[in-house]
Amino acid sequence: MKIATFNINGVKARLPRLLEWLDEFSPDVACLQEIKSVDENFPRLELEDKGWNVETFGQKSFNGVALLSKHPIEDVKRALPAVDGGDETEDEQARYIEGTVKGVRIASIYLPNGNPQPGPKFDYKLAWMKRLAARARYLLTLEMPVVLAGDYNVIPHDEDCHNPAAWVDDALTQPESRAGLRTLINLGYLDAIRQITPAGPMYSYWDYQRGAWPKDHGIRIDHLLLSPQAADLLKDAQVDRLPRAKEKASDHTPVWVELDV
Repeated sequence: MKIATFNINGVKARLPRLLEWLDEFSPDVACLQEIKSVDENFPRLELEDKGWNVETFGQKSFNGVALLSKHPIEDVKRALPAVDGGDETEDEQARYIEGTVKGVRIASIYLPNGNPQPGPKFDYKLAWMKRLAARARYLLTLEMPVVLAGDYNVIPHDEDCHNPAAWVDDALTQPESRAGLRTLINLGYLDAIRQITPAGPMYSYWDYQRGAWPKDHGIRIDHLLLSPQAADLLKDAQVDRLPRAKEKASDHTPVWVELDV
């Protein structure tokens, strides 16, 4: 079972590239971020015509997440609950969707960027990460395979960045941001990419500016975190660099994990 995460950076603008990638790579599940579309305008028919099951949590012009699956998507949940486990918050930003596919609980996550920091946007990022940690902790109690996939907007370590000095003041590298991601690891979730490739460049994002892509000046901010039950099923995890080289590509590229399901 192949599960991929892909920040598409506008599904309508990238639809030809998305359809092309889905045909060529053929994941079982694709977790999309930054669809930048309300639910009713999402290109559902184009995807359903190709056999995809589609669940979205959209927002006009910004954010938005989706799950695409070759198999039925069950028990879909949109938005993160409050930290105390109460009712879903009134978060106006569409950043989280979760469902079960073939016995695997899968979330598509678009974590806040947090810039500029310090400031309200960074505070929102950290508060959102606390809510995510609370949800991740709850999901472990289900004792089932869980995959938390998405654009985390966190560079875990300096080795996950071509030029750490250029990012020293950015919200993506702040100690609080990294600690928020490390909290998930400490709960028992496994960074799938680093389990397979412990060291070296495994970038997933290259800015459109300054020739970042041809120079391979990238960063790793798209992650697949596996619960212990999912980690036991891990076969492979890689970055698919090919879509980033296409014309009118997203500035992210897909990252995927294969589980023995």
